[in-house]
Amino acid sequence: MANSQLFTGLERCRDHLPASLQSGNYGLLMNQASVDRDWNYAVDVLRESSPAKLCALFSPQHGIWGEEQANMIETEHFRESPWGVPLYSLYSETRMPTDEMLATIDTLVIDLQDVGTRVYTYAWTVVNCLKACARNQKTVLILDRPNPLGGQIVEGPILQREFESFVGMLPIPMRHALTLGEIARMARGELQLDVDLQILDVVGWKREQMFDHTGLPWTAPSPNLPRWESSLFYPGMVLLEGTNLSEGRGTTTPFQLLGAPFIDPFALDEELKSLEPVGLRLRPVRFRPTFDKWKDQSCGGIAFEVVEPSEVRSYQLIVEILMAIKRLWPSSFEWLPPPYEYERRRMPIDILSGSEELRLRIDGLPNSS
Repeated sequence: MANSQLFTGLERCRDHLPASLQSGNYGLLMNQASVDRDWNYAVDVLRESSPAKLCALFSPQHGIWGEEQANMIETEHFRESPWGVPLYSLYSETRMPTDEMLATIDTLVIDLQDVGTRVYTYAWTVVNCLKACARNQKTVLILDRPNPLGGQIVEGPILQREFESFVGMLPIPMRHALTLGEIARMARGELQLDVDLQILDVVGWKREQMFDHTGLPWTAPSPNLPRWESSLFYPGMVLLEGTNLSEGRGTTTPFQLLGAPFIDPFALDEELKSLEPVGLRLRPVRFRPTFDKWKDQSCGGIAFEVVEPSEVRSYQLIVEILMAIKRLWPSSFEWLPPPYEYERRRMPIDILSGSEELRLRIDGLPNSS
């Protein structure tokens, strides 16, 4: 049942303007998913409700409109935006606001929809903003949003410090059960940042609630998460970015199916019969990506159908599927080499999973006879 009593940080800001937006100049980090429940963009909501002056906009990975694809496909800066102020990309030659970008503002407002998975880069863009604002003595105001996966269930290993990167800067599990505001609070403490951090928490959100119970509209926060259900599988499926398996990019259901040309979908389905995953069903399929890995090639694989969202646990499921594929097609399955998200030395699967343990475990599997 939808929660009509839930109010995001943006909606709270609109109704009860904080002191930091009652005067002075501000910048806003947002994208197309930064909307209220009536699909009004955060920039428009703030310009209508705040007497402070908007001086700059900032966008995370994929750009303000979610146009760019993943993994080091950068977005350019714009001197002018539709709102008459510069638009700075924080996924460009820099992933942190420069002193020049922050020079005209007193407060940096952040309103982004996260997806509850450690490797999603928006959290680390926020951490970089905290660092830059600490250096420049700027206030950071986060307009928080619910974690679409809820705030209770965690999955996967905790990131080891030596594997930190732009897909993980704090020791948290893959599915972390935190909001962006909570990650920001943790970062300020862990990194000992001297920054004026203000957070408008979500009011009325119960931590057991997943996104379908919030009453909020889902607007794709990035191009390959077009529906909120995709985020259910993202904590596990994102591991495929470190392999030669398609995670469904270039299809209408990214992160809800996987495969490759060398996979026999029925043989894989048979191998997986013993798993009996809860909350979902597995279905053997063929698909043909229109871009990304295996573009224009017919791929055999598995699709995931959601039965009960609250029961889905994707991380261990995908680990089991990776192990099955490695056993069945050992000479065809591959780990992709760096670079990945600006890490040019460590293997992508290692910075994704948080250590080298998963890769070494799968590499040590015996082949199926």
